[in-house]
Amino acid sequence: MDDEEWRLSAKGDTLKLRATMIRAVRRFFLDRDFLEIETPLRIPAPAPESHIDAVASGDWFLQTSPELCMKRLLAAGYPKIFQICRCFRAGERGSRHLPEFTMLEWYRAQTDYRMLMEDCEALIVRVAAKLGLGGALSRQGRRIDLTPPWERITVREAFARYASVSVEEALSRNRFDEIMVSAIEPRLGCEHPVFLYEYPAALGALARVKPDDPGLAERFELYIASLELANAFSELTDAAEQRWRFEEAARDRSRNNLPVYPMPERFLAALSRMPPSAGIALGVDRLAMIFADESEIDAVVAFPPELL
Repeated sequence: MDDEEWRLSAKGDTLKLRATMIRAVRRFFLDRDFLEIETPLRIPAPAPESHIDAVASGDWFLQTSPELCMKRLLAAGYPKIFQICRCFRAGERGSRHLPEFTMLEWYRAQTDYRMLMEDCEALIVRVAAKLGLGGALSRQGRRIDLTPPWERITVREAFARYASVSVEEALSRNRFDEIMVSAIEPRLGCEHPVFLYEYPAALGALARVKPDDPGLAERFELYIASLELANAFSELTDAAEQRWRFEEAARDRSRNNLPVYPMPERFLAALSRMPPSAGIALGVDRLAMIFADESEIDAVVAFPPELL
């Protein structure tokens, strides 16, 4: 057996755990009457975002997320949908990133992002039980208590608690991401999972703003053991506002000499018909890292790109 074959065979237990985890995820949603759907991997236009680069596929692109197509299904009247699929992002490679990765996304009509927090709690507790872990898991020698309800902390509170500057100053100095990575994320979810919520509206992406505070977006991220697992929104349904945000992102990409993508016109045309909804993207590979107690994403996939 050569070195590559040995490395593949050594992953057997982890890949079995991953397969059990994915079966439990699928069963969770089917038991709750979600419709499992499939949307194309190759699309004419990704969502224009400043810091996410798509992989070209001829004149089209490999999806960075299935959200545009899934939201068109919401607009067509599907109330609860989910998908486990492959996504692609250029230039993303590291201990927690792969250029091709597995994403779980689910959407609910007639609700907001608070319902998705409850979904996350129930989903991960259910999967942990299927894996024989009970109400807690071990992560790098630390016990993570999964008993709901999980902690909810606003972005403003997190900066006040863990950072040396306010969130407003971090934004004005273009240091938000830097401070998040260095000062805040390492302290999130170390004893129990944490929902970080109420992001500044400028970082709302496809999220709607809070009706009673337009400076904040109805967005949260889920952290377990300092690892970001999921990103969720109450969905923006104002097509004019979404077009403006996309155009701003396109201008930002142009200023940074990044490719500017076509506008997703069919998505924008459908958006005004979409009911009040909430949606979430959860990284399946990262979830496997949590349950397998692995620090490197390569350990929970059969083939990282360097082995192809």
